[in-house]
Amino acid sequence: MITLYTFGPMFGLPDASPFVTKAEMLLKLSGLEYQTDTRGFPRAPKGKLPYIAENGTIVADSTLIRLYLETKHHTDFDRGLSVRDRGTAWAVEKMLEEQLYWAMVRWRWLDDANFAKGPKTFFQRAPGFIRPLVERMVRGKVRKTLHAHGIGRHNDEEMQAMAERGFTAVAQVLGDNRYFMGDEPCGADATVFAFVACGLAPWFDSPLQKKLQSMPNLVAYRDRMMSQFFPDFAKP
Repeated sequence: MITLYTFGPMFGLPDASPFVTKAEMLLKLSGLEYQTDTRGFPRAPKGKLPYIAENGTIVADSTLIRLYLETKHHTDFDRGLSVRDRGTAWAVEKMLEEQLYWAMVRWRWLDDANFAKGPKTFFQRAPGFIRPLVERMVRGKVRKTLHAHGIGRHNDEEMQAMAERGFTAVAQVLGDNRYFMGDEPCGADATVFAFVACGLAPWFDSPLQKKLQSMPNLVAYRDRMMSQFFPDFAKP
């Protein structure tokens, strides 16, 4: 059986990390039997989650997990898509992961109010007398990472404009489809659902969340996918 190492449910989401949710969605779409384990972070081979283990094989990173499922288990997540649509789906995934994710990181980690409601809870195990120091250190690393990426060099208004354009493109590709690329789920649904759900999470308040709330097809898509794949987190 495949074991998926996760952070666990948090912030009203199936997992604190959209990359972990993406990996679990891929496993659900594959139809393979799996289990989750929230105790794997200290042994994470690349210092991050998700990763999977199967019969002694360890695969770290959500994209590499997909490639593993495709090669090892012969799962064609995009079997119903044309060559052109496969390319479009992959490009949207990478836009979400390589640009829009970092805008969400900015609002979750560097906004003081959102940090207090969310990421601050990650540090509860640290001794109280050093906890503020650890928090400042980690937030400083996040800020440096955003700067190195490039998106952290923009002011809030510039970053918001870029993120809105990106999510508008996601909404345009989705259109009136039930799933991201049509009537059947594909590999991109794992990524698109994970990141749209993360961006819409009511736990965090940001201009980006408000923009996503104004996009009815993305909100409806989140609700449909949550009800189908993670019913415990769906709206009553």
